[in-house]
Amino acid sequence: MDDSGYTSIDIGRAALKIAVTASRIEENEVKRILNTQGIQATAVDFGGEFVHSIGKIVERAVVAAQRQGLVPNNHVGAGAVAGAAAAALEQVKTKAIGFNVGGKIGIARYDEHLCVAIYMGVGILNLNELCVGLAHRSLTNAQI
Repeated sequence: MDDSGYTSIDIGRAALKIAVTASRIEENEVKRILNTQGIQATAVDFGGEFVHSIGKIVERAVVAAQRQGLVPNNHVGAGAVAGAAAAALEQVKTKAIGFNVGGKIGIARYDEHLCVAIYMGVGILNLNELCVGLAHRSLTNAQI
C-alpha cells in the first residue's frame, strides 16, 4: 500500500490486520504502522453467546470508532460503523448461531473508506471454528 490513494480493498486489509492481532502490544504496533501510512485504525475485543452478543458487538464497534476519532460522534458516524459491523456479522452468522463466540473487531478508516473486520472463534470449550467477516462503508470527509 502506498499513500497515493487507497482503495476499499486496501482499507479492508488494514481492518483485518488489526483484527487478527494477538495482544495489545501487537495491536498498538499495527496501529502505529497504519497511522504512518495515513490510515486510522482501532480494535476492540468481544465475547459471549452469539445471538445475545450481536447488539453489544455492534455497540462496541461504534464506541471504539468514535472514541478513537475514526468517525464523528453523531448519527452519521455511528450509522456507518453500525452498518458495516452488522454486514460483517451477517457473513459469519450461519457458523455462529447457537454457539459462544470470542474475538476482535478491527476498524480502519482512510479518506472516505471505512471498513470493519470481525475475526472470531466459534464453539464450545476448545473445539473452535474460526471465521472472518468484513464490510465496507463510504463516509464523506465533510462528515468528519
